[in-house]
Amino acid sequence: MSNSSILDKPKTVRQGEELDVASIDPWLKQHISDLQGIPRVEQYSGGASNWTYCLTYENKQLILRRAPKGTKAKGAHDMGREYRLQAALKPVYNYVPTMLAHCDDESIIGAEFYVMEKLTGVIPRQNLPKGLRLSPEQTQQLCHNMLDSMIQLHQVDYQSAGLSHLAKGEGYTQRQIQGWSERFKKAKTWNVPSGKYVMDWLAANIPANETICLTHNDFRFDNLVLNEQEITQVIGVLDWELATLGDPLMDLGNTLAYWVEKEDDFLAQMTRRQPTHLEGMLTRKQVIEYYCEKMNLQIDSFTFYEVYGLFRLAAIVQQIYYRYHHKQTKNPAYKQFWIVVHYLLWRCKKAIQQQGKS
Repeated sequence: MSNSSILDKPKTVRQGEELDVASIDPWLKQHISDLQGIPRVEQYSGGASNWTYCLTYENKQLILRRAPKGTKAKGAHDMGREYRLQAALKPVYNYVPTMLAHCDDESIIGAEFYVMEKLTGVIPRQNLPKGLRLSPEQTQQLCHNMLDSMIQLHQVDYQSAGLSHLAKGEGYTQRQIQGWSERFKKAKTWNVPSGKYVMDWLAANIPANETICLTHNDFRFDNLVLNEQEITQVIGVLDWELATLGDPLMDLGNTLAYWVEKEDDFLAQMTRRQPTHLEGMLTRKQVIEYYCEKMNLQIDSFTFYEVYGLFRLAAIVQQIYYRYHHKQTKNPAYKQFWIVVHYLLWRCKKAIQQQGKS
């Protein structure tokens, strides 16, 4: 099957997020050889965090990523780190795109940025592209391949690969609970709950055992690139902003926070950003079972990791909403994000209470 209509395509640049072509073009030609002509600039609509552009030259397409405007959490939107991490990962994990250039001079386009190769393929966003239909068997195979590519990352020997310097590692779980709790508090607006019940529970229930491996921390279908010829095959993993040396079960918890099943309630369906509702897709419970079997893990309860993933997502959504609330971004997609925060915190409480009954 070769059908260009199913390939992921950028769109017109959003108002207020334009790139200064007159400034960026000379810089790119200085750092990347053989670029011809003046680039056409388009923007990807997916993602509510960093801004991602496609620059089409006469002979080559490039992807440029930069941080958004407005207040940023400390350590967030670090383009230099994201660039260096992917460059270091590429030799041991081939799903990473090839890095081409990094610029920390904010005078060029008003922000730090980096440029990488463009992976051409299908990105499974909220719904599959029109004209693309998968059988339940294909959907299940895609799901397995997605999880296998995550497991492959978790099994990379980061020490032998010389990647121990990426992060502190040990003590990761504690730092994550403290860090996301602080970020939630700082981004709180009047119209969302305090989150105290959930934060206190997480702090009191940190597991005694911690495994450290390479983690992506945003491993979702809409961060994958699929082969248009063999649609269940993963050819790329994108958006490495949050990658680090962390706990694999927390990485899985993050993934499942976005995993909306076809039987979930209507509020969950409103938040769905990937095609996890399709016939043949694994349920969250089945994902955990598949992952643990492949990783040869036995765990008594996944509740801590489930609650962590949901709370972290609530904090991310609230940080984005905070920027909208304070008029640092005008993207209308963020207007109702405060409702999503209410919902995610409710899901956290529900999971905690269900564990208490079991």
